[in-house]
Amino acid sequence: MQMQRQHIVPMLIEDEVKQSYLDYSMSVIVSRALPDVRDGLKPSQRRILMAMHDLNLEPGRKHRKCAKIAGDTSGNYHPHGEMVIYPTLARMAQDFNLRYTLVDGQGNFGSIDGDPPGAMRYTEARMAHPAVELLADLEKDTVDFAPNYDDTRQEPVVLPGKFPNLICNGCSGIAVGMATNIPPHNLSEVVDALLALIEDPELDADGLMRHITGPDFPTGGIIYGIEGVQSAYRTGRGRVVIRARATIETLKNGREHIVITEIPFMVTKSSLIENIAALVRLKKIEGISDLRDESDRDGLRIVIELKKDAYASVILNQLYTRTRLQNSFGVNMLALVDGQPMTLTLKQVLEHYVEHRHGVVVRRTRFELDKAQKRAHIVEGLRIALDHIDEVIALIRKAEDRPAAREGLMETFHLSQVQADAILEMRLQRLTGLERQKVEDEYLALIKEIARLEGVLMSKPQRMAIIRAELEELREKYGDDRRTEIVASAEEFSIEDLIAEENMVITISHSGYIKRTPIATYRRQRRGGRGGTGMTTRDEDFVEHLFIASTHSYILFLTDGGHCHWLKVHEIPEGGRMARGRSVANLLAMDRDASIAAIVPVKEFDEDHFLLMATQRGLVKKTVLSAYGRPRRDGIIAMNIVPGDRLIEAKLTDGSQDVILATRRGQSIRFRESDVRATGRATRGVTGISLRDGDEVVSMVVVKRQGSLIMVCRNGYGKRTPVQDYPVIRRGGKGVIGIKTTDRNGELIAAKEVVDSDELMIISQGGILIRLPIRDVSVIGRNTQGVRLIHLDPEDVVMDVTYIMTDGAEEKELEEEGGEAPKGNSGAHPEALEEGTEAGSEDSDEGIVLDLFSTGSSDEAD
Repeated sequence: MQMQRQHIVPMLIEDEVKQSYLDYSMSVIVSRALPDVRDGLKPSQRRILMAMHDLNLEPGRKHRKCAKIAGDTSGNYHPHGEMVIYPTLARMAQDFNLRYTLVDGQGNFGSIDGDPPGAMRYTEARMAHPAVELLADLEKDTVDFAPNYDDTRQEPVVLPGKFPNLICNGCSGIAVGMATNIPPHNLSEVVDALLALIEDPELDADGLMRHITGPDFPTGGIIYGIEGVQSAYRTGRGRVVIRARATIETLKNGREHIVITEIPFMVTKSSLIENIAALVRLKKIEGISDLRDESDRDGLRIVIELKKDAYASVILNQLYTRTRLQNSFGVNMLALVDGQPMTLTLKQVLEHYVEHRHGVVVRRTRFELDKAQKRAHIVEGLRIALDHIDEVIALIRKAEDRPAAREGLMETFHLSQVQADAILEMRLQRLTGLERQKVEDEYLALIKEIARLEGVLMSKPQRMAIIRAELEELREKYGDDRRTEIVASAEEFSIEDLIAEENMVITISHSGYIKRTPIATYRRQRRGGRGGTGMTTRDEDFVEHLFIASTHSYILFLTDGGHCHWLKVHEIPEGGRMARGRSVANLLAMDRDASIAAIVPVKEFDEDHFLLMATQRGLVKKTVLSAYGRPRRDGIIAMNIVPGDRLIEAKLTDGSQDVILATRRGQSIRFRESDVRATGRATRGVTGISLRDGDEVVSMVVVKRQGSLIMVCRNGYGKRTPVQDYPVIRRGGKGVIGIKTTDRNGELIAAKEVVDSDELMIISQGGILIRLPIRDVSVIGRNTQGVRLIHLDPEDVVMDVTYIMTDGAEEKELEEEGGEAPKGNSGAHPEALEEGTEAGSEDSDEGIVLDLFSTGSSDEAD
C-alpha cells in the first residue's frame, strides 16, 4: 500500500508566531476583555445573563444556587470553567462595584473591605431589574443569534439593551495591547442626555455635559475638577480625581475627629486603613492618636482621632496626599464597534446606543407586524367560517378525514391552508353569539394594530418617540439621586496645605544664623522685669533681628546692600530651645559680606500694595509690590544703594499712609507716603529726612492704627507717645525730638507703632529677652527720657525690638494689607500665648531661661 504524500508549506517561524499572536489578540479583544458598545457587556457577562434567562431567574422568582448558574453558563455558552465564571457573576451583584447591579445576590458576595465572595455552593442569585431590561424583547427577533461553542444551541450576539448599561455601569478590562476603563454614570442624567440628543442630533459634548455633569461612582466621593471629565467626554480619554468624603467633628473636650463616610471608587477600605496605620507607625503622619472602623449596615464610617494639639485640616490634607483617600480614575472609553475596538467620545457612546435601540425597535416592530398579520389572516378565516357555519359543518361531516375536510374548506370558501386548519381546530363554543363578537372585536383590533405598526415602520419620528417613551419609563422606574459630588475647580496640593498655619518668631543672629520658634514659647512679663534667656550666644555672636510671621507667608529678605531674596516661612528651620539655627547663607544665595537689613512677610504679590524702604542716610523709596513677585535664586535689586549708605528698614503699605523716620539721636519726622513717588526697583529713592552730622536713621514706622509710638533706647529705657503728637510735615525736613538720648538712655535703637493691647519683645546683645504688655508703659510727651523697660547687666545693651499685635489687631492689619489673617490661635490672644510655657507667675520680675540659640552645632535645627 502506497503511503500518501503530505503537502508541507515552508513558513518562517517569525511569520507563524506573528500570525498566531494576532489571532490570539483578536480573540481576547473581541471575545473576552472588551464590552460591546451596544449593550455594554463582555461575552462572559452576556452569557451569564442568558443562562439565568434560560432558568427563568427573574426578579420575584426564587433564587437559585450560583453553582447551578455557573454550571449552566459553562456547559451551554462559556466553556472556560466555573471558577472563571463565578467571580464575574459575583461582581455583577456587588453594589460597591456596579452603579446598578445586574444580579440580585443572596449570601456573601464580598465586601468593600476586599473580602472574597463565599463559595458558589453557598450563594444564590437571580436577575436584578436592570438585567431584565437588557433582555427585554429578546424573543422578538430584535438581535442576531449565532451558534454556541459546540453548535448545540443559539446565543445572542448582543442583547437588546433597553437599559443603557455601558454608560451607566461602565466597564474595565485589559486586552492585548489595549485596555478599557469607562466610569459609571447616573441613570437619570444619562436619560436626560439621550433625550436631548434625540431632540437635537447636532448637540456637542458641552451640550451633553449640561445633562451629564460627570461620573457617578457607586461609592460616592467627591470629584475635584472638571477638566479631566471634559477631556474624557470630548476625546474619550481623561483623568478624574476622586477624593473621599471626610468631615471634621469637634468633641466636647475640644479634640477633633476626622470622619470618613465615603471613599474613592475601587479603593478597598481595609487596605486604606492599613495604609493610614502604617504611616502613623512610621511617623510620616503625626497627630493621630487612634484609628477606628465604625462601619455597619447603615454605611461606611472610619474615625481618625487626633491629638489635642493637632491641626485636623493639615492632617486631612496629608492623608489626601499620602493615601488613596484621594485617587485618580483614568478614563479610557474603549469599546467594540462592529467587532472593532474604538476609543469613543461621550456623544459617540450615546449615538451608538440610540442607533442600536432604533434597530431593536425596527426589528421588534417587524416581528410584531408579522405576528399581527398572521393572526389577522387566521381571524379572517374564522369570520368566514362563522358567517357560513351551517355549510362549514355540513362539509366537515361529509368529509372522510381531516385532509379531505381541509381541501373542501379551501376549495369552497377560497381559504388558505392555515385558515382551514384553524377552522378545523375551532371549538364549538366559538359558535355562541358572545364568542362570535369576540372574533369581530379581535379582527378590528388587529387591523388597527397593523396600521399602527406599519406607520411606525414608515415614520422615523414615531420610532424615536418610542425610544423616548422607553427611556422616560426607565428613568421613572430606576432613576435615583447622584451619589458623587462634583467640585468645579481642582485644588492641587501645595506644601502649605500640609503645614499648619501659625505665627512664628523668626530670629536672625548677627553672624547670620536663622530659625523660627512658635510664639507660644515666650511668656509675658510686666515692665521692668528681668526677662528670660532668649539665647545663649557665643561671645562673638548676638541676636540682631526678631520678627513675627505666619508659616504660610512669604518672606522678603532685603540686605543692607539693597538686594531682595525670597523665602517661605515654613522653609526656615524650626528650632527648639537648644537649637542654634541654620546659616542664612544655606537658605539664600546671598553675597558673603551682605547682612539682612529687613524682613517683610507677604501673602501675595499684587498691584495694590507697595514696598516702602528707608536707608541709613535718610532716603526713602516706594515700589509696587508685584515687582518683587518673581525673584531669581541669586536675588534681585530692590533699591540702588549709594556708597557709604545702607538699607535699614522696609515696610508693606497701601500707598496712602503716613511715614515716621526716627534717628539714632532721637529725632523723628512724619510725612505723607503720597509725597514719595512710586518708582522701579533699580532706583535710589528721595530724601525722607535731613540728618545732622553724625546722625543716622534707625527706624521707619508706617502709621496704620493711629496708636502710639514707642521708642526703645540702647540702655533699656523707653517711652511711648501718641502718634498725633508728631506733626505731619513735608518730607526732607529735620523733624522734631522724639526722645531724649541722654547718657542714661543711650542712643535710640528702635521705634514701633503700638496700641494698648499689643505686647513688646525686647532682646539684648547678651541674649536676654523680655515680653511685656504695652499698657504697662506710660504714655508721655515727646521731649522726655522715658522709663526703664528692661533690667540689663552692666555690659549688656538692647539689640532689637519687635511687638505682638493681639485682640484682633493683627487680623485687621493683614486685611488692610490684602493678606489673610492666620487661622491658628498662636499670637492671637495673650491667654493662648501662655499655653505650653513653663510654670511661673506672669507678673514675676524674675524671668525664665528660654534658649533661642545655643552654642551647639550650627547644623542642629530641632
